[in-house]
Amino acid sequence: MKKIILMLMLSAAVFSCKNSEEKNNETEEVTTENVDQIQTYKGDFINSEGALVLMGPNYIFGVKRDVVSDELSKKVAAVKVNDYDMVGVVVRGVVTKNTDKESDWEEEITIKEIMKVNEKPSEVDIKLNESEKKK
Repeated sequence: MKKIILMLMLSAAVFSCKNSEEKNNETEEVTTENVDQIQTYKGDFINSEGALVLMGPNYIFGVKRDVVSDELSKKVAAVKVNDYDMVGVVVRGVVTKNTDKESDWEEEITIKEIMKVNEKPSEVDIKLNESEKKK
């Protein structure tokens, strides 16, 4: 008898809970339909001359400007030594086709969560050796 009552109470609790999500015009809420689209991306982030870019081992995305990308830019700026330094980050976001005609990026990432920002800039793949001019 106790098992039946426990099962009835448990099923009533489960069915009485409602997941009601409202969409706000200013911020896009995560719904059950686009949860699968949010993925984790690890790469180098750069904010140079107004362009926000996330570059990984096999992708390069333009980054959509919003509150989260502005926060990431501030965190990366605190780590950078010069304007062209790239900083390793781990973010979660949604990648979509870029509809902005003025942008050169085919795909754009909307960052939903900043998971990690490295404490120092990434190592440069190619270093240019500058030699002194001979007189």
